[in-house]
Parts: sequence; structure tokens; C-alpha cells
Amino acid sequence: MPPGKVLQPVLKMKVDELFLCWLSESSTQAMLQDCLQRIKMPGRPERGGGDAGQPGPPLAAPAPACKPRGFDGLGVPSPAPASTALPLGATSSARSGPPVRGPRRSAGTRVVQTKEQPPPPAPSQSVPAFYFPRGRPQDSVNVDAVIAKIERTFAQFPHERATLDDMGRVAKACGCPLYWKGPLFCGAGGERTGSVSVHKFVAMWRKVLQNCHDDAAKFVHLLMNPGCNYLVQEDFVPFLQDVVNTHPGLAFLKEASEFHSRYITTVIQRIFYTVNRSWSGRITCAELRRSTFLQNVALLEEEADINQLTEYFSYEHFYVIYCKFWELDTDHDLLIDAQDLARHNDHAISTKMIERIFSGAVTRGKKVQKEGKISYADFVWFLISEEDKKTPTSIEYWFRCMDLDGDGALSMYELEYFYEEQCRRLDSMAIEALPFEDCLCQMLDLVKPQNEGPVLPLGGVWLPGSRRPTKHILTPLTREGASKWGPGCLPV
Repeated sequence: MPPGKVLQPVLKMKVDELFLCWLSESSTQAMLQDCLQRIKMPGRPERGGGDAGQPGPPLAAPAPACKPRGFDGLGVPSPAPASTALPLGATSSARSGPPVRGPRRSAGTRVVQTKEQPPPPAPSQSVPAFYFPRGRPQDSVNVDAVIAKIERTFAQFPHERATLDDMGRVAKACGCPLYWKGPLFCGAGGERTGSVSVHKFVAMWRKVLQNCHDDAAKFVHLLMNPGCNYLVQEDFVPFLQDVVNTHPGLAFLKEASEFHSRYITTVIQRIFYTVNRSWSGRITCAELRRSTFLQNVALLEEEADINQLTEYFSYEHFYVIYCKFWELDTDHDLLIDAQDLARHNDHAISTKMIERIFSGAVTRGKKVQKEGKISYADFVWFLISEEDKKTPTSIEYWFRCMDLDGDGALSMYELEYFYEEQCRRLDSMAIEALPFEDCLCQMLDLVKPQNEGPVLPLGGVWLPGSRRPTKHILTPLTREGASKWGPGCLPV
């Protein structure tokens, strides 16, 4: 090999293999152990020889455990057996003579190396499946029987094609609530053609039954966009438009089509306000299961008075919300700025809190940052949070507003920042304000946070051991409300 040229990869692997074989020889290990003992005990006589004056008998090397005939452990020819004893004063170290370079091993010669077989692994116990993102599979569902019932239902329609008006009977054949007819129609592609064939619907529903095993997974599958596993706000529009068009409690809205979009927007915001607890703008199957939305959808069929469904679909609630927004939106461009929102409830919300609302802490979209305005959808969240501060979403709404640095905890400095303005407003009303230090002590006694320190985490706005929030620290300032305050009430 030319000088300066490194070993080729294949040759280097062979050298490494020979070195490992030599290292595994019992004679090599005995020699290394003897050298190690001499290093630890310098005065100990060497094996195979004493000092220079009293040589000892030669040490015969034990036979190697595995070595090819005619070669030693390094793959070099064995020395002639003429002199087996070491010379006087020599040691058994491998460094006693110059290294001997042996010829290259032929391709047909292999070193046999015995390896200890590892013990067999312990038998593992199979853990049953416990995570079912699309619902727990049910063996009791007879897919073929359901498909046969659907085919009999389609046989009653002309050319075995169903329109949106016919989908009510198809929904019942599928075992779904009546107002699933809109999602079923859209899931089978009926919004593009105006009708659904029996073959296309059966193929779609068979896939749903095979992959989705509970109502939440089925509902998400029917309304979601292809490639998604969640619902965004636009996915609810076809479903709610069908509710507006067909529910008897909303029959008066048929002639007032300009209010359809306002009502649908309100219901969508109320759905996301209650269901989407992650604030991600995406409703997953898990969030839908934990909510009561699907139960309310089933009640649409049984309840003719839409106003009785107060959690999501009440028209009276929509009317109140929209009228309040219309009063603040003086130019009626469906956008309100900070000055418009300041007039809400007789200037009950402080200026600092209004600035936080318009800062993007609790709103979505870039319009707030660019133009300094919020839309009707953002106003729905604000009004629900302002009217009812007992819900988890409402508490988190105001918590996000007061959390100036976004660290997930309210420091005493942040609380004092909002309390200073309210103290000045109380003074202007000729009401003596409680010093912040006293208010803070009473509030901490009321909340009793788990961790000591000058911070109040999000979980601290709930009373310990109960599901009742300490809503007093989130109450806006009004002249009527100021007279009802108790000690420790911190308005925003």
C-alpha cells in the first residue's frame, strides 16, 4: 500500500474483525489480566520469569479456544516450535519484540467465533387498546342490515335519488336524528348535484360505519373538509342553513333572508364558545363528545319552540345580542371600534380592559390589529362573557384580558394595573375605594391559591372544592353594581 494512503473501508473492516477475534482469545485475556495485576502490584514477580538474577521457569501459553490451524490469534503464521521458553529477563508482554506483519488472509479463511446466545425475552403481556379517537368499535352494529334499510328507503324515491327534502327519511333509516339530514346530504356530495343516488350514499355511509363508531365521529366526518379531522366555523353553515329553512320555530325567517347569516353567525359563535375549549378554532371529536351539542341537535326534532333550546339555537338570544351590537355600531358596517364598545352598558368597561380586548388577546383575525375594529362574531364572545361570568370560557376570556404578559398567571402588578383606573372612577362617583392592599388580602383569602406567591393562576379564579367561580373579581364597574360590592371585589 502506498505511503500516506488510508486503509480502504473493506480492508479496515477485516482488520477490525481480526483484532476482535484476537481480543476474544483466552490466552490474550490471561495475558492482559496478568499485565493489569503487575500494574496494580509493581513488586509482584512476573509470570514466566523472575528478576534478572533468578529466572523462573517458562510459562506455557494455554491453547486458544478458537484458532485456525497454522495461524495465531492475529492471523500470522505460528513461530517454529524450536524454542518454546522465553529468554532470561524477558516478559510475556506482547511488546517484547518488533511487530510481525502477516500476509493478507485469504478470502476462504474465516475465523470461527462463538457468541453467547442472549436469553429469550420475557413473555410480554398484550395491553388492550384504550385509545379510540373515532369511538369504541361496537360488535352489535349490523352494517348489512342498515344498508338494506337505506336501500329500501331510496327505492321509494324517483330514480332512487334523494333530494334534500327527502333526506329526513334517509336520516331515520340511518338511525340518526332528523336534523342530520343536512350533513348527510353534504357528506354524500348532494350540494353539488342537487340530489344523491342510492349507490353513492350507500358507499359513503358504509365507509362512515366502518371508520366512525360514535355520533361525534360520524358528525365530524360528515361536515369536515377532505383530509381534516376537525370542524372549522365554515363547516357548520350548510347544517345551520337547513335548520333555518326547515325548523318550524324559524318559519318567520323565510321572508327575512338578510337575517339568515346573522342568526347562523350567532349560533356558530355560541357553538365554538361552548364546545371549543381549546380556543384553537377547530372542534375535534373529543371536544364534541364532552359537550352537549349533539344532544341539542337531537332536541331540534322534538322541540317546536326554538327559543326553548337556550344553549345554542334560541332566536330570542340572537335578537338580544344583535340589537345590542346594532346600537353600538352607529355606521352599521358590522364593525365596532374602541369608542363604540366603550359606550356598552353605560361605560361599564374600563378603558384599559377595552384596550386589551382590541389587542387581539381574545379575538381572531387580522382586522383587529390592522383597523382597530372587531366584528360581530367577536362581539358575540364579548357579550356572552360579559353577561355570564360563571362559565369556564367566560372566566378564561377575562383571564386572558388581564394576563398582560401571557404567562398564564395574574400577578399582583397586573391586578393593580386594572384596579387603579377603577379607583379613580369610584372617586368620581363619590364612593370610597378600598385600598388595593386590603382588597388583595381579602381576595387571596377568598380564592386561596394552591401555590404561594404574588401570582394568581387561571385555576385560582375558582373557589377551592367547588365549581363556583369567584366572579366578583371580574365584575365590570357600574353605578348600580358599585353599591353592591362586598369587601375584596375587584372590578375590571
